[in-house]
Amino acid sequence: MTSMAATGNARPYFGEVLEKKNVGMAMVGRFFPLRRLKKRSFSVIASARTPPRSIDSVNGRKFNNIGINRGEATFLGKKCSESSVDAPLHAVLLGRFVEERFVYRQTFIIRSYEIGPDKTATMETLMNLLQETALNHVTSSGLAGNGFGATREMSLRKLIWVVTRVHIQVQRYSRWGDVVEIDTWVDAAGKNGMRRDWIIRDYHTQEIITRATSTWVIMNQETRRLSKIPEQVRQEVLPFYLNRVAVAAEKNDSERIDKLTDATAERIRSGLAPRWSDMDANQHVNNVKYIGWILESVPMNVLGNYALTSMTLEYRRECRQSNLLESLTSSTAASLSEDSNNYINRRPDLEYTHLLRMLADKAEIVRARTEWHAKQRHV
Repeated sequence: MTSMAATGNARPYFGEVLEKKNVGMAMVGRFFPLRRLKKRSFSVIASARTPPRSIDSVNGRKFNNIGINRGEATFLGKKCSESSVDAPLHAVLLGRFVEERFVYRQTFIIRSYEIGPDKTATMETLMNLLQETALNHVTSSGLAGNGFGATREMSLRKLIWVVTRVHIQVQRYSRWGDVVEIDTWVDAAGKNGMRRDWIIRDYHTQEIITRATSTWVIMNQETRRLSKIPEQVRQEVLPFYLNRVAVAAEKNDSERIDKLTDATAERIRSGLAPRWSDMDANQHVNNVKYIGWILESVPMNVLGNYALTSMTLEYRRECRQSNLLESLTSSTAASLSEDSNNYINRRPDLEYTHLLRMLADKAEIVRARTEWHAKQRHV
């Protein structure tokens, strides 16, 4: 359960629900040279920590001290003025604030190692991109402390953000080489929680292809117990709150997920073991890793012939590297869908309930609910 809320990547119908008020947060990011540019351009790979060497000229073009063309540049097929390319390095390579700094926007290219057998991005890829954007939001906002997505006041009190619930709806998965643009913002969730939302667009068409929402609470990093939001932390993040939702209330999966047992589960996969590389900077398994384990108990023909278009995760407890896990799955509903070339107006073909639990004492880690649509066959 790592910080993606930070304050600290369904083809059902997504109505427009953009209602404004006033946002927030989450860490360090990445930028990759893009391959589908409309014009030939000079690609720069840079680290936020180690600036690239100074370059005076390349192929007759002059560059500034961070290796960016000082004249007119092309970024993702769009021209940038000299003033924009001379902006701080993180603003050029990691993302930028829009809408009076209430929304943080970042662009990514889908890499070859982020796709599945059908050459489209996986659900894990999308969740990783959402998390990356959220963490970069916190860092770029100037609020980041020493923790992984924590603010300064949180770091002083040894507090971290942990996610309790995530709901994501996928209208269309991007393919290898596609460029996506992600917007994120935050708002209050009750007295002691924070809500972080995202939308993912196709960069070139500006079509919204994914919507997601999540709820976060604060935990003490040493005692591992949940904590109320200290007033000092509340005052830090309050100016970033934006009263806007990515998923309309009537489309949000907010119902409680039923618990699976040995008696109700149709399929059980045992012996799943976290690796050292599954751990995050907060010393527990990264919340995105749970998705792969949950899908381990989904029938193979479903994984191959259906698209995962909606997923809701309820996080119950932490998982450490020493824990062995079990993945349980049971079908909950199936409905006949009308013929359509688009998932937007279709009901899911399959629905499943899932549980990830400890193998030793059967303690729950994550409950989940998924919806699937038959993949479209292209002749």
